[in-house]
Amino acid sequence: MTIKVGDTVPNATLNYLKDGVQAINTDEIFKGKKVVLFSVPGAFTPTCSAKHLPGYVEKFAEFKSKNVNVACLAVNDAFVMDAWSKNQNVPEGLLMLADGNGTFTKALGLELDGTPFGLGIRGKRFALYADNGVVKALHLEAPGEFKVSDAGSMLAAVG
Repeated sequence: MTIKVGDTVPNATLNYLKDGVQAINTDEIFKGKKVVLFSVPGAFTPTCSAKHLPGYVEKFAEFKSKNVNVACLAVNDAFVMDAWSKNQNVPEGLLMLADGNGTFTKALGLELDGTPFGLGIRGKRFALYADNGVVKALHLEAPGEFKVSDAGSMLAAVG
C-alpha cells in the first residue's frame, strides 16, 4: 500500500555518515517538525545529480526560512550518500539518508524494481511534506519524469 496524504510516516531506521555510520529513527526526523523528504532512485545518477539534489541545495535557505527541514533519501549506503553529499556541496543540515536495504522505501510503498537494468530494488522519485510525521503533500513522479518533486514545487507545497 502506497503512503498517501493524511497518513503517518512509518517507523523505520535509516543511516547517515558522521564519525562513522549513525542510525536515525524516523521519529527523530519527523516528530514535532516540518520536513520535506525527497527520494532519488540513486546517488550519482544523471537526473539526481544534475537537477534533483542541486535544486534542494540551491533552495535550502528558503526551506530553513520557513522552518522546514530537508532530507534526501536513496536506497544506497551511508558511505555513498556521504560521498555524493561532498560531491554536490550539500549544506550542513540537509540530511542525506541511506535506506540501504530499502526497508523504509518499501514501508512507504514507493519501491522501484530496477532489476531489469541491473539496479536492484530502488526508490521511486518523489517528495513528501510532513508536519509532525503526518503527510500533508506527496508528489510522486511518473517513471522517467522530473516535474513535481523538485525543490520549487515543494516550496510551493509548504506555503
